[in-house]
Amino acid sequence: MRIIAGDFRGRALTALGKGDAGAHLRPTTDRVRESLFNVLAHQVDFAGMRVLDLFAGTGALGLEALSRGAESVTFVDDGRVSQGLIRKNITLCRAADQCSLISRNALKLGANPDAPFDVVFLDPPYGKGLGEKALQVAEAGGWIAEDALIIWEENAPMSPPAGYDLRDARKYGDSHITLMLRRMVV
Repeated sequence: MRIIAGDFRGRALTALGKGDAGAHLRPTTDRVRESLFNVLAHQVDFAGMRVLDLFAGTGALGLEALSRGAESVTFVDDGRVSQGLIRKNITLCRAADQCSLISRNALKLGANPDAPFDVVFLDPPYGKGLGEKALQVAEAGGWIAEDALIIWEENAPMSPPAGYDLRDARKYGDSHITLMLRRMVV
C-alpha cells in the first residue's frame, strides 16, 4: 500500500498483505483508492477540511485525504491490530500533529467534543449492517457537519438513509462506493 498523490505521494504504508480476517481488516486496494480519489478530485477540495475515518483499518483513506490537503484527520477503530497499523502509518507520513486516533467502536462514539467533520469515510466490515448504524451514531453525537460528504464503502450498493442525498455510486471489483451528502437542516 502506498499514498497515491499529494504531499505524501509514493510513501509506502505498513504492509498488511491480504488483510487480517480475524481483525476484520480488508484494506482498500491502491487501485480502488486511486479511482475513488480521482472521482473525489472533481467533487471536493480537501484543503482545510476536517476528515473523520470510521472503521479506519490501516488509516490509508484518511491519510490520502490528508496528503491532498485536509486540515486534520480523526481515525476511529477499536481493533488492536488496526490501531497499531494506524499509528505506524501516521508516523511514516510524519503527520502526528494533524491526526488523532480514537480507540473506540464506531457504534459507541458518544458526543463529539469538537467541531463536526466535513468529510466522513465509512468503511465498515462488509455485510454486517454496521454502516448505517455507525452513521446514525455519528450524526446523533454531532460528529457530522451539515452538508458533509460521506464516502461509504461496502460489498453492495448502499441506499442513502433519511437525511442524506446520493451524489454518486461506483463499483470497483467487490467494492461498492456510495458518495452522499448530508442534507442541511432548514
